[in-house]
Amino acid sequence: MTSTSSIYSRKEDTGHYVNGNLIGINSRDSSVAPSGACSDAGSDGSEPSSQNSNPLSGSSSHVDLNPPVVADPTANNGKGEVIVVKVGTSTIMRGEEEEGDIALSTLALLVDTLVALRKAGFHVVLVTSGAVGLGCKRLGLKKKPESLAGRQAMAAIGQSSLMRTYEELFGYANQHVAQQILLARGDVAKSHQYFNARNTLFELLRMGVIPIVNENDTIATEELRFGDNDRLSAMVAGLLDAKWLFLLTDVDQMYTADPRSDPSAAPIDVVEDIESLMVNTGGDGKGGTQWGTGGMGTKVTAARLATAAEVTVCIMNGAKPENILNFVLPNKVKAVGTVFLPQKKVIRGGRKRWIAHGLKPTGTIYVDDGAERAILRKKSLFAAGITKVEGDFDAEACVHVCNSRGEEIARGLVNYSHEEIEKVKGLHSDVLLEVLGYEGPEEVIHRHNLVDVPSGCND
Repeated sequence: MTSTSSIYSRKEDTGHYVNGNLIGINSRDSSVAPSGACSDAGSDGSEPSSQNSNPLSGSSSHVDLNPPVVADPTANNGKGEVIVVKVGTSTIMRGEEEEGDIALSTLALLVDTLVALRKAGFHVVLVTSGAVGLGCKRLGLKKKPESLAGRQAMAAIGQSSLMRTYEELFGYANQHVAQQILLARGDVAKSHQYFNARNTLFELLRMGVIPIVNENDTIATEELRFGDNDRLSAMVAGLLDAKWLFLLTDVDQMYTADPRSDPSAAPIDVVEDIESLMVNTGGDGKGGTQWGTGGMGTKVTAARLATAAEVTVCIMNGAKPENILNFVLPNKVKAVGTVFLPQKKVIRGGRKRWIAHGLKPTGTIYVDDGAERAILRKKSLFAAGITKVEGDFDAEACVHVCNSRGEEIARGLVNYSHEEIEKVKGLHSDVLLEVLGYEGPEEVIHRHNLVDVPSGCND
């Protein structure tokens, strides 16, 4: 388990407080302002230009939870940082003893908090679960269907009820929302789709709108799903260069074990190195209620993905959503939750994040020690360093790259199919034309298409 003592050094009172400790997360300034990103990212998947966002300054520690209507929805353009909030089914739905009713009071607090963040100058995205649970409630089912088709049907029924509830609650605060932005992994499998989604979300943020995102459970197949909204929220946070990702759950923070069954479980305040985190997240992977798909294990996975994209992640109690304000505003109010700091080695650039988060590998390439050293030095992969190929894939597919010990060291897009790589593996690039009979790229995987942070890649 990562030690949480003495992780932060005390600085001037310009940071945030976590469980009474001042942390200097404000020192990072690599977020991208929505205004710049949406104008420069090309629809052909080219890299959008980056610019540093302006950190918030002079924010009051008191935030009005019922702000007035903003006459100019673009008034905050380029001034705020992006915050992604993911709310799970265990927060949206009441417990089983209450027959799965929607938790309106909790949702109202969440909406108030998100509106307060908008008034404070932040751009906000909400990733929500709960459609399947609400669909089951509408039909009087006592548990989720086990089949994919059954769950998809429940999602179709519950989605409209969930969005109508959000629309009404945000309407009381005069906050515009973009409902039902439904995404599946297949929707971002092509680079132009990934960047189009990015451009659309940035434009909504520029207009002062809060996008509400959910996985497209109604039509997505198992192969093309993120699997849970925790992973989806991590992808969205990386897509938008978010400053924070808040994962709301049914406990105050992360513990060394499940506090509901293990009295010796100790709370974890801060995780500086997620790779050294050693906790029991529950091997069954069940969520906080029978209606959910995620659990603490999926949240740790989401934290690993997001922190590799330079996002600060917080796991906190969804029943107290106003606690978010204590993390992001420069005040000294005690904030309770588990904060995951960005990894030291991060994935920069929209294209590499697309490869890491949006693509599902279809094969594996094994390399020798020399090629491994070259990849770790940010070099391209050539045929001479390849020792073995597994899987059936075409050119431009995403593949795992493993060393001689079978450990994944990178992930990337290949310039050749598995059949072509089988023919040229171990050979020098000078003979590719002679062996293949046609001219092609010298590299099997160009360094611009290689992601050498495998811990930050989606499965």
